[in-house]
Amino acid sequence: MDTPRLSLAPYLCLAGAVLLWGTSFTAMKYALMGFAPMVVVFLRMALASLLLLPAWGHVPKAGRRPGDLKWLALMCLLQPCLYFLLEGFAMSLTTSAQAGMISSLVPLLVAAGAYAFLGEPLGPRMVLGVCLSLGGVVWLSLCGAAEQAAPNPPLGNLLELFAMCCASGYMVVIKHLSRRYDSWHLTELQVFAGAVFFLPTALATDTRWLADPAGALAVVPLEAWLGVAYLGGVVTLGAFGMYHRAVVSLPSAQAAASINLVPLVAVLAGWAMLGERLALGQVLACGLILCGVLLGQTRGGRRAQDASPTGAPTADA
Repeated sequence: MDTPRLSLAPYLCLAGAVLLWGTSFTAMKYALMGFAPMVVVFLRMALASLLLLPAWGHVPKAGRRPGDLKWLALMCLLQPCLYFLLEGFAMSLTTSAQAGMISSLVPLLVAAGAYAFLGEPLGPRMVLGVCLSLGGVVWLSLCGAAEQAAPNPPLGNLLELFAMCCASGYMVVIKHLSRRYDSWHLTELQVFAGAVFFLPTALATDTRWLADPAGALAVVPLEAWLGVAYLGGVVTLGAFGMYHRAVVSLPSAQAAASINLVPLVAVLAGWAMLGERLALGQVLACGLILCGVLLGQTRGGRRAQDASPTGAPTADA
């Protein structure tokens, strides 16, 4: 009787990780109801750091070799620093649904980065898939209309695209580092570096917390606090842990393919929780993006399955 439960556990973990990553875009919109973008990111990194701190001495740490420091620094620069710097402002300008759709580009961008920097082959289907998906992003941005919760979708989508480029570069770097470093140790380094980086960034971009911290605190709604808690405690750590548990037991291709469901969850969560709507042109643009992603990951295209679990879309998204 125990065998079915054991075989089902990896799939439940995979589904849970996809659900958390997909809903993280909606949680970010809730957090932005009370905090400036960089304040949200700092609080998220600080909370994750506090939760990971007790485990610091229990996570295996490989001895560093000459040259490792530059790779570790590049990892932290790409994600969380540049990634969240870009995505934080992107989420204040566009809808969670559109940002979630753009995140589906990550597997294709990873393959393109591996081709450019690691010399890995890039099939013609992958090239066509990248072109179709980028065309879909442009179409999606041009169809986006300004609204109160998304005042500048084209700029927000562009920043989100740049954030995905950083995430893809990070995955290429993590592929190199994960051969020797424990994935949880790399996560610890990232959240600690993020907390240090985003503290001055948050204070510089939102001076209310220096001038009148009590007043700034008083106007933050409960929804914003819940959004930050969900991002820092549940998404950053929970999604990563579940995805890591899943890929240990499942084929990497199967686990990586499931990431394509994250944009769908993001769109549904934005519709159900924020009342976001997509116009017909945006729906068609989303379809073009997904077609490009699926084309690039079918046989004949270069699958971006080799990325480490730590680099799943926005295990920190």
